[in-house]
Amino acid sequence: MLRKLLLYLAGAGWARRLTTQLFLARRVALRFVAGETLDDAVAATRTLNRAGLAVSLDYLGESVLHADDTKAVVDTYHTLIERISADRLDASISLKLTHLGLDISEELCLLNLRHILTNAKDADIPVTIDMEGSDYTEQTLRLYRTVRDEYDFGNVGTVIQSALKRSRDDMRQLADEGARIRLCKGAYLEPPHIAYADKADVDKNYAEIMEDYLQHAPRSRLEIATHDEKLIKRAEHLIGSLRVPVDGYEFQMLYGVRGARQAELAAAGYPTRVYVPFGEAWYPYFMRRLAERPANLWFFLRSLLRR
Repeated sequence: MLRKLLLYLAGAGWARRLTTQLFLARRVALRFVAGETLDDAVAATRTLNRAGLAVSLDYLGESVLHADDTKAVVDTYHTLIERISADRLDASISLKLTHLGLDISEELCLLNLRHILTNAKDADIPVTIDMEGSDYTEQTLRLYRTVRDEYDFGNVGTVIQSALKRSRDDMRQLADEGARIRLCKGAYLEPPHIAYADKADVDKNYAEIMEDYLQHAPRSRLEIATHDEKLIKRAEHLIGSLRVPVDGYEFQMLYGVRGARQAELAAAGYPTRVYVPFGEAWYPYFMRRLAERPANLWFFLRSLLRR
């Protein structure tokens, strides 16, 4: 119930207005967000790179409803790509299709996506299309395949959520296509006929999908995005027993969550990437992080009570 409440609040405009006005909420959000500016994101990336960790940079935002507003989003990603190249950062980028105008029109979104992918391809920078709520799953996969196959962008990957009941079939098809996929559990409030309601079922689906997909490496690539220690241990065992080549997988974890474990994985020789979000539109992302683990919520509340 607590998770459902927090995920509801993530999309509630009144809660966003109230929370973003709290100075202390902004401070606590910085545990999970690198900052509100591109310079903040670059500084965080340098620190993580020095620790042997790669980075995926995400300019926060979603559900843009005016075409003119998408231009600023595309321009920010162009600037981000330039900074990654100029500063020689070990970084890829992540983006959301509704941030590029998917709620306005698929044509506008595709045009904006192609502009970013072209720039990133020229700079040899990978791009991952984030997966949003289940209402966007089919469109996201269609646009991913369009830019990969019709426009020949080999630098693009996308995300699958193990919470969705359709994901096992999706992953089997994507494996046959040799896709680069980030597998996560999912952080959206979904109806029970679409998604597993029980955490144990989500975890079970994750583990089984992960094992199936790793067997297709290196033709396909699996980015194992989880902080769940049981799943990490399972992945380590599978990587060893299946003899998965180093270019067939990668561990991914979120900025501000289990930093010591991130360093351990990198030190053990596992390719490890940290998802680093930045930007002023931090509220929905922050609320989804609170919903994922009760410990995050208690950290937030303790920080407020101490002030």
